[in-house]
Amino acid sequence: MKIVFSRKGFDTKFGGGPSPIIDGKPVSLPIPASNGEATTYAERGLADAAALASKGKHGGNSTCHDDPMFGDGHCWLGQVGAAQGHLRNQNVGTGDVFLFFGLFAEPDTGERHHRLFGFMRVLATGSPETIAESDRWRDPPRPHPHFRGDWHRNNAIWFGAGGTARTAGEVLRLTLPGERRWSRWRVPEWMAARRPTYLNGDWRWIDRRTLDTRGIWQEAVCDIGQAEEPRRWLESIIAEIEREP
Repeated sequence: MKIVFSRKGFDTKFGGGPSPIIDGKPVSLPIPASNGEATTYAERGLADAAALASKGKHGGNSTCHDDPMFGDGHCWLGQVGAAQGHLRNQNVGTGDVFLFFGLFAEPDTGERHHRLFGFMRVLATGSPETIAESDRWRDPPRPHPHFRGDWHRNNAIWFGAGGTARTAGEVLRLTLPGERRWSRWRVPEWMAARRPTYLNGDWRWIDRRTLDTRGIWQEAVCDIGQAEEPRRWLESIIAEIEREP
């Protein structure tokens, strides 16, 4: 089995600032549209949040890249280009799990930090033209951006069971408590022996529980094989994402 740490949502480069935590719930803001997408922030109910996070650059009428998309216990994800090529080269596929994370701000202090906000257990993947042939496929609740627009030929759709976090507790926080560099993560000790792609350099591992994740990367793939401890950790994270307030 492989765990994919997948970076999504607003940050200082895409959107202009962190996503918010609203009423105790992390709300990942989709990045601004770049390929003719039609869904607006207002249609997602995110007009005010997007305007505040982007300091007025993006508002209700601005279009967004509505991906990953969640609904009715499922997740739809589009990937393309180098990120999709990396997933293919790492043999990510059915049965593997995406953990989505992003940059968020604490509502009271404004402290910026990385946190997990969603997951997907992969049930099917393929091109937009072929994925509907899978007997596991379900149509998304809204038009998905990777079914339209001018994408690279390796454009792919990933589909599976999934959901987003209902709470913003410490369990889903990745950044070390009190750490101003949000790319410095607290990780489970088992990960030091199963270093994710892009994050395997010795200089990144401050110790067995502290990982420097700085840099330009989107999908870091951690191959956990059949090991029990990483699987238990993964299931505990998914349980926390699904936990009711």
